[in-house]
Amino acid sequence: MAATLYERLGGVERISALARDLIKLHLSNPLLKTRFEQVKDLDRLERNTIDFICAGTGGPQTYQGKDVLSAHRHMNISEQELVAAIDDAMTAMAMNGYEQAEKNDVLAILYSLKGDVVRV
Repeated sequence: MAATLYERLGGVERISALARDLIKLHLSNPLLKTRFEQVKDLDRLERNTIDFICAGTGGPQTYQGKDVLSAHRHMNISEQELVAAIDDAMTAMAMNGYEQAEKNDVLAILYSLKGDVVRV
């Protein structure tokens, strides 16, 4: 039986490290940092990010945050910002030692969310 993407990503422990690095990268990315500096509860953002990744890749966690469209509605996010966020995700994955196959799978998932993120 093939492993789920959640299992291939190393479960909640490795995904947690990935999420922390991703948020740090967003906070230092010139195209994204002003949006993330406005977040009032970074701990909650981290928990939601971990749960979102875990649940979305086949893990047992339950994501309790807003759906992608609701979370990004009225933010007027540009395609350039989406690409920057995806680039940060790929950098975070490289920092955490993920293989290309896992990067490709996550890239496909993130890009599939474009219609619920850009200019909605």
